Amino acid sequence: PIGLGLALAQPDRRVLVVTGDGEMLMGLGSLATVAMQAPENLVIVVFDNERYGETGMQATATAYKADLAAIAAGSGMPVTATVREQSELDTAIPQMLEGSGPSVFVIKVRAEKLPFELPPKDGAYLKDRFRQALLGEESIVKA
Repeated sequence: PIGLGLALAQPDRRVLVVTGDGEMLMGLGSLATVAMQAPENLVIVVFDNERYGETGMQATATAYKADLAAIAAGSGMPVTATVREQSELDTAIPQMLEGSGPSVFVIKVRAEKLPFELPPKDGAYLKDRFRQALLGEESIVKA
């Protein structure tokens, strides 16, 4: 949803959203909303390790029968793909960076337990960090 808002607010900029399969499964309705709004500058990349990494590596629905690219296509997304091999990634990267969207690329990755670090929870800090990354240091009003 934040990526959609950003893509609509900044139509001249390419917006690349990177997320995981667990988060995408929890927000499937957002795919229908993105498809309905159809921002051509929005690309959603889902790294799918078939696990809920933040809660103990339990298998997600994509480890069984759920197909996120098919769900995206069924939601009305015009460009979707599942990437399993390096050659498929080589083909997908130019589409991600330059193609017309909205699009969803599901990249299958190996499930491995990585160091666990939760992001900060300070809303003002997160807002300022996002704004600074998007608009530059001068966008932050210092008290």
